[in-house]
Amino acid sequence: MSSIDYTKFKDSLKRLEERYKDYQVSLTRNELLDSDRESIKESCIQRFEVCFDTTWKHLRKYLMEDIGLIDLAAGPNPIFKNAFASKVIDSAEVWIQFNIKRGNTSHDYSGDKASDTFEIIPSFIAEAINLYETISKEKWQ
Repeated sequence: MSSIDYTKFKDSLKRLEERYKDYQVSLTRNELLDSDRESIKESCIQRFEVCFDTTWKHLRKYLMEDIGLIDLAAGPNPIFKNAFASKVIDSAEVWIQFNIKRGNTSHDYSGDKASDTFEIIPSFIAEAINLYETISKEKWQ
C-alpha cells in the first residue's frame, strides 16, 4: 500500500470542483452583477492553478514511490510523459496542454488567456478525478 498522503490533491480538486459549480450556478442568479460572476470565474482559475500544481507533484511522488521510477525531472511535462509511458494516464498531450494553460495564466495581464484557460477547467476536473482514483486507489465522491 502506498504511503503517499493524497489529502492535498483531494482537497484542492474538491475546491476547484466547488468553485466551478458555483460559477455555473451564478449564471442563473439574476441578482448577481457581472463583476460578481467575474470574481467567481477568477477564483476558479486560481483554484485551477493550485490544483494543477498539486496534481503533478503528487503524480511525481506516485511515479517515484509506487511505480519505482528514479531520477525524474522536477517539471510537469516530463512527469506526464513518464506517467503516460507507465500507463498511469491515457494521454501526455492532454496534460501538457493543461500545463500550457497553467503557464499562460501566470503571464496574462489582459485577461484573454485566463478566459481561454477557464474553458478547459471541466475537462481538467474530469482528468484529475480519473488520475486521483488511479493513483490513490480511492473512488471519487
